Amino acid sequence: MCLDRVIICYQAVEDQLKICGHKRDADVFELFLSQKELTDVIDLSRFKKLKYLWLHHNKLHGITFLIRNYCLTELYLNNNAIIEIEGLRYLPSLHILLLHHNELTNINATVKELKGMLNLKTLSLYQNPLCQYNLYRLYIIYHLPGVELLDRNHFAFANNVEKTVFDDPEDAVFVRSMKRSVMAITSLNWDTVPKREEKYLEDKGTEPAQMFTITLR
Repeated sequence: MCLDRVIICYQAVEDQLKICGHKRDADVFELFLSQKELTDVIDLSRFKKLKYLWLHHNKLHGITFLIRNYCLTELYLNNNAIIEIEGLRYLPSLHILLLHHNELTNINATVKELKGMLNLKTLSLYQNPLCQYNLYRLYIIYHLPGVELLDRNHFAFANNVEKTVFDDPEDAVFVRSMKRSVMAITSLNWDTVPKREEKYLEDKGTEPAQMFTITLR
């Protein structure tokens, strides 16, 4: 990050602190940094209780500056130029994440970063290049079952897939077929079966043989 960009971002942060009347970093629960022409953001880890962060309508390309803001629950990153979201996995409390109108292209990398965010309920990704993937919506629904609002559309993904409610019938058909297209093979674990000579040893236990299962999709 060049010095000029650091100064611009630092000044934007300080201006917001003055507007809100905050004198201690520990008192900062929200920061509004929208429409500041930011291309980079300084480390925000000093705000350990930060819960709400608005960074939409800037010129950001990445978000690695957020890896220590563990209390964030709402993050608004829409309308930027973000090409990857590396670092989001470190935000376990995130509940709302808006990423629409960015430059995300890799759907696999995006989902991988989001899968560990168990509290995420609202997600927007529309108007990203990855949305051109034919099965984009279905892919997201299947891999992120905890999300309840995707791209402004509600759906409920129950643990029992037969009780899942979808707005689009095609989503239901796809997800249920994925759940059912599993083959399980159960076999005897021969390593746990005593050999003939071992059966006659007095000190040999008589524990039952074990089974193991291999699941294939």
